[in-house]
Amino acid sequence: MTSPAVSSGRIPEAVHRRRWAILGVLMLSLLIVVLDNSILNVAIKTISTPAPTGLGATQSELEWAINAYTLVFAGLLFTAGLLGDRLGRKKVLLGGLAVFGIGSALAAESGSPAQLIVFRALMGLGAAFVMPATLAVLMNVFERDEQPKAIGLWAGGVGIAIAIGPITGGVLLDHFWWGSVFLVNVPIVLIALALMMWLVPDSRDPNPGRIDPVGVVLSVVGLVLLVYGIIKGGELADFTDPTVLATIAAGLAVLVAFVIVEKRSDHPSIDVTYFKNKVFSAAIAAIALVFFAAMGVTFFSVFYTQSVRGYSPLETGVLLLPLAAAQLIFAPRARLLVDRFGNRATTTAGMFVLAVTLAAFAVLDAGTPIWALEIVFFLMGTGMAHIMTPVSVVIMQALPREKAGSASALSNTFRQVGGALGIAILGSVLSTSYRSGIEDKLGLLPPGLRDTAGESIEATLGVAARLGPRGEALIGPANDAFLHAMHVTALCGALVALLGTVLVAVFLPGRPAGPKQGEEQREAVAAAE
Repeated sequence: MTSPAVSSGRIPEAVHRRRWAILGVLMLSLLIVVLDNSILNVAIKTISTPAPTGLGATQSELEWAINAYTLVFAGLLFTAGLLGDRLGRKKVLLGGLAVFGIGSALAAESGSPAQLIVFRALMGLGAAFVMPATLAVLMNVFERDEQPKAIGLWAGGVGIAIAIGPITGGVLLDHFWWGSVFLVNVPIVLIALALMMWLVPDSRDPNPGRIDPVGVVLSVVGLVLLVYGIIKGGELADFTDPTVLATIAAGLAVLVAFVIVEKRSDHPSIDVTYFKNKVFSAAIAAIALVFFAAMGVTFFSVFYTQSVRGYSPLETGVLLLPLAAAQLIFAPRARLLVDRFGNRATTTAGMFVLAVTLAAFAVLDAGTPIWALEIVFFLMGTGMAHIMTPVSVVIMQALPREKAGSASALSNTFRQVGGALGIAILGSVLSTSYRSGIEDKLGLLPPGLRDTAGESIEATLGVAARLGPRGEALIGPANDAFLHAMHVTALCGALVALLGTVLVAVFLPGRPAGPKQGEEQREAVAAAE
């Protein structure tokens, strides 16, 4: 049985006076975690280019460069949340930022895709200790009535990072080597560390849970096996391959074992009783589905703008501005719609808009006016802003304030797992569809080159460039095959978003009609059924 998030006494006056400055520091910490992924999205094409320009990473290596970060991040969030509750959130934040900064410096100097994957995992380790602690500190420096506004601004920080990231990445790639997109994190980390030591108070749970090492290991192993199997299936364009089936089955088996262990443990990483609350569960699922769809689409949109449309990394960053601007504008204001129309109407509308914009990618081609793409990005950001703020408030206020670290960890874990699976599954759909569309055009190539060229549009264009004039005949078919694969993948993402629309429409609370019903609604959000 969960209980409402109530204050264990008023927040100290000294902390209360500087709460907005503290929020600014927390948003800076959040900024670098989100900034890193948004910068990397623009740099994907450059990193896939052969040395000396990039690392010559294949599509599956690119997916692992993204997912190594997300899987370590997701797998350790629970433990990081518990450690913050036990040791103090400020200490965990400082340690996480330091590790993230070291990982960024090492990633910048990677000499191969394998090294980049390892150092990205180290960055994920640091980020796992940053993300839940930012929300946990927020819940402990703002009174309950100001928490929705603060969470809205916190979510708006994601929009700032999405806006700054691609443009920063484009500028860096225009003037420096690809590693600069990681090195830029280091000075931001140093500034955040200094401000945090000065401004942010420490807080902890007076009754923290014990660490669950078995649960941590099972969750990480299960997720890695599952995602590896999905990515491998896309790489081979064959999900019936025995290795692929065995890996996916093993991952699912380990995750089932994880759930069983957690249910029986007296100190679980995940307290499964939280999920008896249908409102809480629906909010968590909504976050996972949003990031499943959005991260998968973001992955292929970069190849669409750069490989098919021919835009530079900087131009691609500018093209993504409407997505960021919409989140920046609407995320802090979403609570106003929630106050007027309720969580259900606001979030359902946001999910539906997201589904429509994802489906819109299925009608884009090489000659689509660029303003049409900008409208799609703006509407996508608008939809996401009206999902993330309401469901974050529902999740954070469903548990007691002293459990803020655990609530934040749950929210961010499902966000990251959803994003990792979105990149893996939708990336595999993209890879499989592309290979099927280009295979019959590669018959004249030597067998070794044929396999390489069929993996992704970048691989095909790379082979075409090496062949000189003879390779020009591959460019048109490569663009056509990619566009078809993008259309299929976008429709898959739209179906996932539609599933989320139904979920939130059924389970999230509606608009309170009056004081009494409003109180009943808050109790429904806060109490497990």
